[in-house]
Amino acid sequence: MSARALIIGASRSGSGKTSVTIGLLRAFQRRGIKVRGIKTGPDYIDPGFHEAATQLPGLNLDSWAMAPDLLRHLALEHAVDADLVLIESAMGLFDGIPSEPNRSGAASDLARLFELPVLLVLDVSGQSQTAAAVACGFMHYDPAVKIAACILNRAGSERHRKLSGDAIEAIGLPVVGTVLRDPLLSLPERHLGLVQASEHPQMHAHIDRLADVMEQSLDLDAIYAAAMPFAMPGGSLEKALPPPGQRIALAEDAAFTFLYPHLKRQWQAMGAELVPFSPLAGEAPPAECDICWLPGGYPELHAGKLAASESFKAGLKTFSETKPVHGECGGYMVLGETLEDAEGVTHAMTGLLSHATSFAKRKMNLGYRRATLQAACGLGQPGDTVRGHEFHYASVVSAGHDEPVATIEDGAGREIGPSGGRRGHVSGSFFHAIARD
Repeated sequence: MSARALIIGASRSGSGKTSVTIGLLRAFQRRGIKVRGIKTGPDYIDPGFHEAATQLPGLNLDSWAMAPDLLRHLALEHAVDADLVLIESAMGLFDGIPSEPNRSGAASDLARLFELPVLLVLDVSGQSQTAAAVACGFMHYDPAVKIAACILNRAGSERHRKLSGDAIEAIGLPVVGTVLRDPLLSLPERHLGLVQASEHPQMHAHIDRLADVMEQSLDLDAIYAAAMPFAMPGGSLEKALPPPGQRIALAEDAAFTFLYPHLKRQWQAMGAELVPFSPLAGEAPPAECDICWLPGGYPELHAGKLAASESFKAGLKTFSETKPVHGECGGYMVLGETLEDAEGVTHAMTGLLSHATSFAKRKMNLGYRRATLQAACGLGQPGDTVRGHEFHYASVVSAGHDEPVATIEDGAGREIGPSGGRRGHVSGSFFHAIARD
């Protein structure tokens, strides 16, 4: 029997989707339902919370970066041994970029592609009957996207719940529960979004608290009944990013945490072996590996320790003399000469590339990117195009003298220019790869 699935959407970021989703995942798991989470868009953080809630790996699905056949393959693979899949929307349900049909990056693309209904989370704080006008807009905005039911979130009182809920049900949209306003349900945040699940103090106690609230506040039977079976043809891995080597030395610790779950899974399914090592523990990439991959993360929070890790830096340099090393975002920062932290202290990095970065001089860079490779590297061969994104506040304060690893354009096809650097076997950029173009 196919897994049932439901998309959890909202009108905007900050509506409480993540807390509702995490609480529902744990609540359904408590019932003995094998439930898994998916997050739409380029988000590393929430899949970790989904995994913490279910003890099953999370997944990202991004309709701009991933071709429809790849989306189908990954979704079906994720759902094959599940009873229920909850797909959490990034931002608002219809928020994406102008693009070809169903390639906008919005969660609504997946609702159309997979023919799945939407459970709408409405933050009703500061309004009452007006919430029905918002819900009505969702119901009629796109006939191909079915809004199955809604949850009222952050209601202030029983009277508030009744005014909002009665108005919404009067337009024909079922209300499957109300979550009252409670600041303790919010997840902590920092500069790249939410604190990661592995860093959350008393994480499981918090998830259990969310599940308790969802069990008390929502009609779980009605929510489960609103989900629909996946009814779509199988996809393919044709547009998947191939593994960069047979044995991949993967930096993995508190400074290097941002690697998409689907990449790990794909690379292993394609026969690659991932060999983790910890730069913060002074470890170097194992010499028997074919390539070293430094993913993104929070190196600016650990710059002093990385700078002092001579064994890591020396071992990485030795490795790079004969084998490829590639760094994404935070990994790219560590490959440079120096990294200035938020307090303005400059730390010596590995110096395998000649640029310098700063987190003190902050400027947000955010958006989809299409990269055309200028040289062979961990992402592919010269001329290959790869889809991904950038999301960072750090800036390059000295460009150095290395050749660019790629040229990039934004999601709408507008040219941005050269990206990153390459020297010898070493390459890197702020670009996070998701899939082949």
